Amino acid sequence: MKFAKRIANLPPYLFVDVSKKIAAKKARGEEIISFAIGDPDIPTPGHVIDELVKAARNPVNHQYPESEGMPEFKKAVAGWYRQRFNITLDPEQEVVSLIGAKEGIAHIALCLIDEGDIALVTDPGYPVYSIGTRLCGGIPYYLPIDESNQYLPDLDSIPREVLLKTRVLWLNYPNNPTGAIAGLEFFKRAIALAQKYDFIICHDGPYTEVAYDGYKPPSFLQAEAAMEVAIEFHSLSKSYNMTGWRIGMAVGNRNVISALKRLKSNLDSGVPRAIQHMAVTALSGPQDCIAEHNYVYQRRRDMLTPALNAIGFHCSSPKAGLYVWAKCPSGYTSAGLAAELIDEVGVVVTPGTGYGPHGEGYIRLSLTISDENLVKGLHKLRLWKENRS
Repeated sequence: MKFAKRIANLPPYLFVDVSKKIAAKKARGEEIISFAIGDPDIPTPGHVIDELVKAARNPVNHQYPESEGMPEFKKAVAGWYRQRFNITLDPEQEVVSLIGAKEGIAHIALCLIDEGDIALVTDPGYPVYSIGTRLCGGIPYYLPIDESNQYLPDLDSIPREVLLKTRVLWLNYPNNPTGAIAGLEFFKRAIALAQKYDFIICHDGPYTEVAYDGYKPPSFLQAEAAMEVAIEFHSLSKSYNMTGWRIGMAVGNRNVISALKRLKSNLDSGVPRAIQHMAVTALSGPQDCIAEHNYVYQRRRDMLTPALNAIGFHCSSPKAGLYVWAKCPSGYTSAGLAAELIDEVGVVVTPGTGYGPHGEGYIRLSLTISDENLVKGLHKLRLWKENRS
């Protein structure tokens, strides 16, 4: 049996191997504490679930949805962007629904990348940016980000011959996995580069609503001229704890949105209508739940970061996002440390190299863990440190 080269060369998704290892340990009756996957442990708000139940009982919602999203959903997205970021969007021309942001991120490469084209991808970064590029025959060109540059790519260092073949620049702030943030001044520099070399910026912004200490992350589209060269991916997954419902959106440049709509109309039938109704309720209804969730995550951050530093994992306290990016103790690789922690004390973390070569020397820990398990996990990590002494 022969498979396409694109599948043969495709690595397994980062968390597949992690999930298998967790399952094997649990099958042996071992307690596992996982800081690995950023899947909120807080449930979807009750009023949003109530709308889903109501919508599910309406037979109209049992039929095929529109692949680009119901008008009500697109209007709710535009209204939310206006309320949150003071950005005006045309619901019909500048908004499209997604079956979760990951789907759109993977598919946009089919709209923008031909064989041999380049996508600029930060390293470390969300793996789907480069995987989508490779599946289209494109070439990821990695832009290293680290503490020395505040986890912002050095746009001035990109060779001109690379920029001439570039079709996409991927940005993601607040950042996964590092927790870094970026402001409008950096976004403006990226826009100027895109205008000069005629490429599209895809900004992945699912963590704009997960922020601490009074910080309010901007949308990329708030930067001057952003709508000329950029689209932004967003999701209800992290803002409203709706990862399992799979609904997100892409907004921005109408020509790019039009291309994505055309592609999706040929590949999928859209998000179930009942789920779109619950999304409308989340976006248009009371937003108190966001502050409530952030209070929980901030409390966990404030428990986790000082404890990690005391154990020997150097880390900063992130101002946004669901992750702590921690430096491995001397003598450890990312994969080696992650393997030792799960094998010796049953604690699961994500090796930084899962996000690219420049993630070496780091691990990522998620704040989407119950308070009880957070306390247990820190106890296990302290035990690991004592065993090393």
